[in-house]
Amino acid sequence: MLSIYHFDDSGPDRTCTCVNVSPFLSFCDVCLRLPLFLRWEEEKCTDGSKWRFLEHKGPVFPPPYEPLHARPYQAMKLSPGAEEVATFYAKMLDHEYTTKDIFRKNFFKDWRKSKITELKKCDFTEMHEYFKAQPEARKQMSKEEKQVKNECILQEYGYCVMDNHRERIGNFRIEPPGLFRGRGDHPKMGKLKRHIRPEDIIINCSSQDSVQPKAPPGTRWKEVRHDNKVTWLVSWTENIQGSIKYIMLNPSSRVKGEKDWQKYETEEVLKKCVERIRAQYREDWRSKEMRIRQRAVALYFIDKLALRAGNEKDEGETADTVGCCSLRVERISGKDYIHYYNKVPGEKSVRQSKYNIELILKEEKTSILNKHLQELMDGLTAKVFRTYNTSITLQQQLKELTSPDDNIPEKILSYNRANRAVAVLCNHQRVPPKTFEKSMHNLQTKVPVIKIAISHLNSDRREKETALCSMTYCLLLSSLHRCKKWGVPIEKIYNKTQREKFAWAIDMTDEDFEF
Repeated sequence: MLSIYHFDDSGPDRTCTCVNVSPFLSFCDVCLRLPLFLRWEEEKCTDGSKWRFLEHKGPVFPPPYEPLHARPYQAMKLSPGAEEVATFYAKMLDHEYTTKDIFRKNFFKDWRKSKITELKKCDFTEMHEYFKAQPEARKQMSKEEKQVKNECILQEYGYCVMDNHRERIGNFRIEPPGLFRGRGDHPKMGKLKRHIRPEDIIINCSSQDSVQPKAPPGTRWKEVRHDNKVTWLVSWTENIQGSIKYIMLNPSSRVKGEKDWQKYETEEVLKKCVERIRAQYREDWRSKEMRIRQRAVALYFIDKLALRAGNEKDEGETADTVGCCSLRVERISGKDYIHYYNKVPGEKSVRQSKYNIELILKEEKTSILNKHLQELMDGLTAKVFRTYNTSITLQQQLKELTSPDDNIPEKILSYNRANRAVAVLCNHQRVPPKTFEKSMHNLQTKVPVIKIAISHLNSDRREKETALCSMTYCLLLSSLHRCKKWGVPIEKIYNKTQREKFAWAIDMTDEDFEF
């Protein structure tokens, strides 16, 4: 259904006139009726610029610290800054992080600048009890009061104007200070994430005809840029790993929607040439050049096992997590954060290439693999291969599991089962919760129902990750196609945020769609 609209930005009272609004689309932030899909079909800039006009209010900083005047170290009175850092540790006394030596060591190294000499002589109990009581105090504010407060902040800071569109900003709040956790056994866990101040912030906005964000009183921004070749609004450098953080637009924005759409188009191209690429890497298994054999085996693993490619990392600087091209021989049994257990029959040529596999675990690099994929097809990466296979898997599963005679709950169940198959393919799973072992022990005492209970536990772990699978683009379209073909309400499958983010996909998909 074609949606036509008029947008008038001549004054503070913006107006929209909407005609033939499709019921599947998200709505305009101005009149609350206008579908956003046509934003992504507007004329694109040909000079590489992302926008012509950008105006916003800047970030929201966390409130200043209010001293407790606690004395965790004997009779020594701490400065407000040292006391604040102590509260970060006190809040985590019930967490397993504070039992880890590396966490305690890194925390104390940063905190001891306050002239504290021994961590074991410190007593954080008073602080800990204080913060345990805080949730009860927060409950005294009614739900309506919280909503009003949050809505006021959202309306002031949560939107920007980009090229005559009022766009929602993703996360407009600066992360508060605290203790770094990281993933897995990260070598920097426990280090102090310091305050981000206005002097650390780079603002990006229009140079003319826009009101530039004002820094808090008595402060100034590090820099104000006018770079329309990028889409971020605010950036700063965090102190733990020196990485640059950004405030970006919400996923439902035109810029993000265009990017998602382009990814889908790339997967469509891959479908047309995937068999040629597979024939190529099988041919390369017999190459006389070792580097080519290694590259071909890596691509086979990514294609058939849906493994991530992995990234190059500096030793000792990041968590011990790995992918196909960064996997080391000594870690072949599983990586540090989410373990991967799988056993599949390999093609004969791969099984005979044990030497190639052992070498690839030492030498193959992601950048080399992706450069080769670009030569095979413009825009092709290892990630595109992975998402393409998830899409094909879901589509095949939906065809096998769905019957025209099923009612709505049965069709939803078929979708969940198909999506779970994709979760298994991608190894999407949570880290087992702290109570997992205890739960399993309790189940073992209930012999008559143990098999059913374990089955439900495992299914639950998979189903909680199905949202991760459903966000690949061809897979998304396959899901929407099935919804429309079988009459399943889209809101039963995707929540409001997802429907807004993928309004373009909802509009372009009909009951005859086939990936």
